[in-house]
Amino acid sequence: MTKRFTDKIVLITGGTSGMGLATARKLSAEGAQVVITGRDKVRLDAVVAELGPHVLGIAGDATDLNDLDTVVSTIRDRFGRLDAVFANAGIGAFAPASSVTEAEFHRVVDANFKSVFFTIQKTIPLLVDGGSIVINSSFAAHRGLPDSALYSATKAAALNLARTFAAELSPRRIRVNSISPGYTDTPAFRAETSAAAQTAIANSVPAARIGTSEEVAAAVAFLVSAEAAYINGQDLLIDGGLTTATPAAML
Repeated sequence: MTKRFTDKIVLITGGTSGMGLATARKLSAEGAQVVITGRDKVRLDAVVAELGPHVLGIAGDATDLNDLDTVVSTIRDRFGRLDAVFANAGIGAFAPASSVTEAEFHRVVDANFKSVFFTIQKTIPLLVDGGSIVINSSFAAHRGLPDSALYSATKAAALNLARTFAAELSPRRIRVNSISPGYTDTPAFRAETSAAAQTAIANSVPAARIGTSEEVAAAVAFLVSAEAAYINGQDLLIDGGLTTATPAAML
């Protein structure tokens, strides 16, 4: 395998499962030193043991600024810099707008927007000039879906950060992009979606299937690589055509 990321230091928040884990696995296999975060220390330790010495786990909650400070100070002490950040931590939350409480509002906004904003804010001093940031948004930021007003709004806010931070960090040539995955086969997706619903979802996608975490990881790896050196302030849909095309079978 090509070692595109030899000697690169990469932070992935929410790196113990799904898309974050797949990205950690891919980048470390291609030579990167990867730092992952996660709230579950047991799970975090298991992932580090699985992936090996090129992965460092730091327990912490991306919504907790003290935990983010610990992540940043640990990386500074151990490596002295960051070459790339994948702001991946987030949650799914779907309910009618009429049922959203203030506590739920803050929970989802904290997980999907606050965590992204402050992850970037606090890691900027560690990022090398010419570094890269990728933000995990969602296809839901591009569509109007029932029972997703809060979730979609937080993902749209995260998506816009890619554009505004790309402008703000341009003097240092730090590229900032976002990805918008469609339905993706992750442990959380499988736990929350029945087999029948998964079949119906696959039938609604022009690619005729649900995406994989590995496909998302490949897109993130591309965006943080030198191959994407002139891609900045953009959002990449990874959804099998779900957002922009209608399967012939549905017409």
